[in-house]
Amino acid sequence: MRPPPLVVLDRDGVINEDSDDFIRSVEDWRPIPGSLEGIALLHRAGVRVVVVTNQSGVARGLYTEEVLAAIHARMIAEVEAAGGALAGIYYCPHHPDDGCECRKPKPGLLRRAERELGLPVAGAPFVGDRLTDVEAARAVGARPMLVRTGYGARVATALAPDVEVYADLRAAVAAILGLTS
Repeated sequence: MRPPPLVVLDRDGVINEDSDDFIRSVEDWRPIPGSLEGIALLHRAGVRVVVVTNQSGVARGLYTEEVLAAIHARMIAEVEAAGGALAGIYYCPHHPDDGCECRKPKPGLLRRAERELGLPVAGAPFVGDRLTDVEAARAVGARPMLVRTGYGARVATALAPDVEVYADLRAAVAAILGLTS
């Protein structure tokens, strides 16, 4: 089985623990067990991994873009320490009511990643934990995959039968790479 050239990941609830109160600081960012190892497996298989995430906490005034950059720096450092790499992090800082084109489920962030990386998002696995992730994947012809971590367990029963559902990112990566988890 040949690995895909690109995999798209949501951040909160997929890579790191999520919170109803938002991830507001570097200290709040905690990886979900197995997620960093899953990213490392993708990297070793030659897959480019991008993160596409809604971060409305910026617009809500809960944290600044500088704090968000520090959170992402920690995530990158932990991914690299586990043997992985991220080809990019794309985020929407807008409020859900702003009507922007970048907030998932709209395709703006995915199209930007596609342009900057020169890789098509159509057909790429997109691993998320919310219906907006599934909708964003469908909007660009990506392969929607849901994990039960984060909000995934709450929405898994509402999904169409064609959406693949996995326990966590590590299990989704195993399926993407044709491995046993």
